[in-house]
Amino acid sequence: MPPEDFLQLAGRTVLVMGLANRKSVAWHVGQVLEAAGAEVLYSVHTQQRRQQVASFTDPQRVYVCDVTQPADLAALAAHISSRGKPLYGLVHSIAFADYRHGVQPFHETSREAFLQSIDVSCYSLISVCRALKDQFDPQGAVVAISISTTRMASENYGFMAPVKAALDSSLVFLAKSFSAFSRIRFNAVAAGLLKTASSAGIPGYADAYLYAEQATLRKQALRTEEVAHAAAFLLSPRASGINAQRIVVDAGMEVN
Repeated sequence: MPPEDFLQLAGRTVLVMGLANRKSVAWHVGQVLEAAGAEVLYSVHTQQRRQQVASFTDPQRVYVCDVTQPADLAALAAHISSRGKPLYGLVHSIAFADYRHGVQPFHETSREAFLQSIDVSCYSLISVCRALKDQFDPQGAVVAISISTTRMASENYGFMAPVKAALDSSLVFLAKSFSAFSRIRFNAVAAGLLKTASSAGIPGYADAYLYAEQATLRKQALRTEEVAHAAAFLLSPRASGINAQRIVVDAGMEVN
């Protein structure tokens, strides 16, 4: 095998879920995977989003899937199946929180907002994996994009940290349940604060981002491509011994 194919992803198909724009973690992961020779498919939330991303990627490789709708999940599985190639990898880069009411004390979190966030940001991983179970390469890998810590009570991030904690735990249980019939690995890239379009909607995020940049040991903010590199490694056969883990990528912020 040529030395440039270190990740051994050439020719393998990977579905990256959660593409929104060029700043998305999903887009950066896709670019790293394509550079490694992988065939990258994307999923977006709405048809309107599919039209928007068509300006910078091939729309034939972009599927619409509202992860809260069983019909959309079934259609996604059918699309993947129709390609006639196993799905080697899945990247779950999907999260949503309703911040319309701004920063509130955690105990004021509404049931509706919390359960909606759990549904979109956490349960969707379970439902997607179940829907695509028969399309996976039995030696494949699933990677979710999480956060570097769920135990730091950042007021502006609010209830998303407990939701991401549920996501991290779900990966462990998925790894165990899928081990009954495959060797598919489930891991998370636990990323520090990133400059993305979605993060801009979090109240007070800009201040938190600047603070986090100074808290890194290198005094330089984490770059989205650094998270993408870690995700690509976890997807690859080179990470075959890593399962049910969360890999923290935060430029040393946690220890400082």
